[in-house]
Amino acid sequence: MTIAHATPRADLVAAAAALAPALAEHASWNEQNRRLHDDTVRTLSEAGIFRLRLPARYGGLEADARTVVDVLAEVARADGSAAWIAGVNAITTWMTGLLPDAVQDEVFADPDTRICGTLSPTGMCVPAEGGLVLNGKWTFISGALHARWQVIVAMAPAPDGSFWPIMTVVPMSDLTVVDDWDTSGLRGTGSVSTVAENVVVPQHRVLPLPLVLAERYASEANAASPVWRAPLLPTASALSVGTAVGLAVAIRDRFLDRLPTRKITYTAYENQAEAPVTHLRLAEADMKIDEAFFHAHRLADTLDAKGAAAEPWTPVERARARADMGRAVRLAREAGDLLNDASGGSSIYAGEPIQRIARDLHAITMHALMNPDTNDELYGRVLCGMEPNTLYI
Repeated sequence: MTIAHATPRADLVAAAAALAPALAEHASWNEQNRRLHDDTVRTLSEAGIFRLRLPARYGGLEADARTVVDVLAEVARADGSAAWIAGVNAITTWMTGLLPDAVQDEVFADPDTRICGTLSPTGMCVPAEGGLVLNGKWTFISGALHARWQVIVAMAPAPDGSFWPIMTVVPMSDLTVVDDWDTSGLRGTGSVSTVAENVVVPQHRVLPLPLVLAERYASEANAASPVWRAPLLPTASALSVGTAVGLAVAIRDRFLDRLPTRKITYTAYENQAEAPVTHLRLAEADMKIDEAFFHAHRLADTLDAKGAAAEPWTPVERARARADMGRAVRLAREAGDLLNDASGGSSIYAGEPIQRIARDLHAITMHALMNPDTNDELYGRVLCGMEPNTLYI
């Protein structure tokens, strides 16, 4: 089922849920092969999942953040790696929408193009005629194996002679992919490294990152859209969190599926569902999932409301956006741990999805931007009236 621009949220979420059988079919293959199966990519693409944050003028959905959260949650119920790739694509597609319109025309000439990228400035540029020459290496590039462009952040000379980070887009054909993705969680994402060696970047593709962080975007065509009247970090936070809450639902789904056939070995309980410890763990996990969705939805709803009203963001609101993301991720992982621990020895077999989901949740909490402790510290610091100790807010 292909989803179209202006489709109601409930229909988009239902369409994503309908993909579950096709996505789940390859979830194990994805993990074993450390990348998404081509059929998984095709399923996501044909359903329009990669167009969630594509501008409407290119045939995109230009979906609000609440919709993205709920669509990705449904995808994650079937395959966390597929949802993670879709979320990264939504963020980097949105970031590309900040660039000059001529650059967007180039990147989005094919509306089915896919984009990957990172915010880490681990490259260096030097001036060249008509632009910059780029060298560097970027790690954790989720979606690189299926993308046509990469959003890159690198250091470059600033007008005053110092260096500042810039944002640009580079065709994947200009980069070398390093297959170094062999991890304990989110294995199916294929989040490999990419390398640039003397890649020429035309000046018209360059946007200084300080302008991005100050919301001085280069696109004229997107300027009136609520989707692009938003800061980078709250947007990235909101578009990231759906995968985690969806994985928590997935582990609850699987736990309940197995429950009728399970006993608790070496006890008198022939039916695990009769044991008070099961009642306590399941109730605790279910409430944590509800709380995780509260934070994910509050974050998304704040982003959507402020974008619609073109309202500025206060430092506390910016910090709370990251805190909401971190809290949702923490609660999702805690729910997963409760149900994983209650699933018994049989759950550790490689063919049992519960162990894969639990590892995926742990991997997400270790992501630098999503780490709950880092985000709580930032929020508390701002609540204390101190200046943020990061540009990424």
